[in-house]
Amino acid sequence: MRKKLFLLDAYALIYRSYYAFIRNPRINSKNFNTSAIFGFVNTLEEVLRKEDPSHIAVVFDPPGPTFRHEEYKEYKAQREKTPEDIKLAIPIIKDIIEAYNIDILEVDGYEADDVVGT
Repeated sequence: MRKKLFLLDAYALIYRSYYAFIRNPRINSKNFNTSAIFGFVNTLEEVLRKEDPSHIAVVFDPPGPTFRHEEYKEYKAQREKTPEDIKLAIPIIKDIIEAYNIDILEVDGYEADDVVGT
């Protein structure tokens, strides 16, 4: 069997999913915006189905500053704050990933794309 490793940048997929539905958000019966969750799970399912990875992990940015913030105080200073709907979706997405028995990686001081790139 051919080995395939997939490392997914969680926040890249979550933000893409959330904003893909910004004009028509996926709101459940409890008035909770599930757009980020819906899109993330759809993407994860597609990777699992189409690519059949032998190894997979989802990489999250850690809370707090990274080495780039230490070197450049203005790093991402102009970015808008994370939407509350995304903040609320993160623990649910992590629970879903764990239910798939997929490893979650988070390295203090490094963003997910730095981890994926190494």
